[in-house]
Amino acid sequence: MIKQWRLDTNNQSLVLSSSGNRLPCVIYWGKSLPSHESPDEMIEASKKDWGDNLIDLVPELSILPEQSANFSGQLGSKMRDINGQLLSSSFVFHSDKVSANSLTLIYKDKELGLTYTAKIDSMEEHDVFALEAKIESKSPIIMEWLSAPVIEASQNSNEIVGYGGHWGGEFRRQITPWVTGTHLRESRVGTTSHAHFPGLLIPTSGSSENSGSCYGFHYGWSGGHRMVAEQLQDGRKQIQFGHTENSELSPGKSFETAKLYITHSGDGAGGVGRTFRAFVSNSLVDLPKDSIRPVHYNCWEAVYFDHNIEELKEIATIAAEIGAERFVLDDGWFKGRDTAKTSLGDWSVDDQKYPEGMHPLVKHIHSTGMTFGLWFEPEMVSPDSDLFRSHPEWIMGEESQALGRGQYVLDISIKAVQEYLFESIDSILNEYPIEYVKWDHNRVLPYPDASQTRALYSLLGRLREAHPGLEIESCSSGGGRIDYGILEHTQRVWLSDSNDALERLRIQHEALIWLPLSVTGSHVGPKVCHTSGRELSMSFRAWVAAQRHMGFEMDPRELSSKDKKLLKSVTLWWKQNREWMMSANILRLPCIDKSVIAEIQVNSKGDHFVVFAGQNAASELSSSAPLVLAGLDSKSMYNISLLNTKEIKSLGKSEEGLLTKKLMLSGQFLMTQGLQLPKVFPANMMVIEGDKAA
Repeated sequence: MIKQWRLDTNNQSLVLSSSGNRLPCVIYWGKSLPSHESPDEMIEASKKDWGDNLIDLVPELSILPEQSANFSGQLGSKMRDINGQLLSSSFVFHSDKVSANSLTLIYKDKELGLTYTAKIDSMEEHDVFALEAKIESKSPIIMEWLSAPVIEASQNSNEIVGYGGHWGGEFRRQITPWVTGTHLRESRVGTTSHAHFPGLLIPTSGSSENSGSCYGFHYGWSGGHRMVAEQLQDGRKQIQFGHTENSELSPGKSFETAKLYITHSGDGAGGVGRTFRAFVSNSLVDLPKDSIRPVHYNCWEAVYFDHNIEELKEIATIAAEIGAERFVLDDGWFKGRDTAKTSLGDWSVDDQKYPEGMHPLVKHIHSTGMTFGLWFEPEMVSPDSDLFRSHPEWIMGEESQALGRGQYVLDISIKAVQEYLFESIDSILNEYPIEYVKWDHNRVLPYPDASQTRALYSLLGRLREAHPGLEIESCSSGGGRIDYGILEHTQRVWLSDSNDALERLRIQHEALIWLPLSVTGSHVGPKVCHTSGRELSMSFRAWVAAQRHMGFEMDPRELSSKDKKLLKSVTLWWKQNREWMMSANILRLPCIDKSVIAEIQVNSKGDHFVVFAGQNAASELSSSAPLVLAGLDSKSMYNISLLNTKEIKSLGKSEEGLLTKKLMLSGQFLMTQGLQLPKVFPANMMVIEGDKAA
């Protein structure tokens, strides 16, 4: 007997089929099928022939590959009984629940007392499918590995696009060719990690940035993940995502994955990005729809631990004059916190630095028109702290373990720890008018433990329920915890601890596939970057920050009058444009000249755009290559101008073209021939504005 199920979004179809009550396989995922497409005919068209002499059938690649089905690739689960005996499931169809936008499939293994549930939600208006799996057992079992429902990837694909990186250098694109065998990426540090972002692109042969079929995957979990991309010897390809292997530390009767978000686009990787960004903005992140993203000021790289109220007031006054609308007091405000090696866990205001509490500072910040935010690192504890001296048993791991940044990790799965943290943070939030919390996490866990992530989600949810409207930023030494799981509980992410604008330009460009502008913090750092030592112009630093959710993170007292004026000007431009930018259609613009990193942001009406073209290195070409635009109306004419001509440091000899003239060009010309960019030095940003001609 054959069973079939189909789910659709506005532009995609997902079809599953099962025969003989076995676990189903995905037989189609891609661009929307006609409503009258026959699943039976698709099944016939998908049947594989084979010529080896190893087995008399081709084992099915189901949503949970099983050993009992003779599947020789990576299995979808690994379970043991409490005595350590490996359990080999053989799930059989039990029931289904079907609606227009949701499918729940329930399979049972009566002999082992196991129930497998796969749930797939069709987020029709967002063009995203969300997949999750659960295994329940009548008796306690040990779950070593459980994948979300497994997807068979297109065989018309030659490569896998993932992301590596490190602290201060996140979102490094890594392209891996498909070969027979397994490509494994796994974060085992207890968080999403800098090195293993839980996103994956599968472009098909012949696709490009903005055309052709491309498939996107994102695992929405903040506690470390495991990704398996395997090509079988017969050419089939499978994608598995789940929690880090062996991160469920205790036997239990129920285990479930996080949601695996998937989408297909016929408009290349850029189309995947547009879909995921819209989904995050409109469905995942809890922000008021009419909220205006404020210009952000963070004092960390201005003062570090050296908090002086009068100096902070002076800094706040200047930041507000430049255009800041939110002031975030970073690390160093709580009892005894003079270095990174002390006081974490003692969440009370330092009465030496703040003898009257933070009230005088907050009052001054409010008088400038800014709101107030505060830094916490709740999941950590310093050995030199009252909390550790009182509760050494609250840490994860042994006391003799190697420290990270001079600190231990609290075991927040312990109820008493959760209560302590909630009460400590809640008390501060009740005493002061705090609209924003920067939630940091600055060391890896001593071992993977999924219970820490579940406890984190619970704590964040509880705090936001107690303080409606509170915004929380996810920071983990920069980009160590950025994923769709944490974004269900937070409203902003800190992409990297590096404020080096050259590095930021690249990081923002790659992260654009996954993150909307509204949640992506980007700050104007000091003239000499504290993480790279590189000295960059104010123009370049400011315009790189203006590509995303703009902020400052430097000592504004050190700004020259010229730099202050320029920063104020760019900040004003961002304020005047931020509303349309939050919902803009943003497309990355590949350039034949790899020294240029560029994107176009087009407003929702399609009558205005801005191009950011950053020169990130010296060009290999003696004359710059044209930049081909995208996302415009080919039949319309556009008035084009270079907004920041006076800021450009040009290497070229010509004073014509965009450097000196306003141009009127058709969308067809701009998207075919493109714009000839000026020949500029590295670390210059060319900001080009365009409006539809009347």
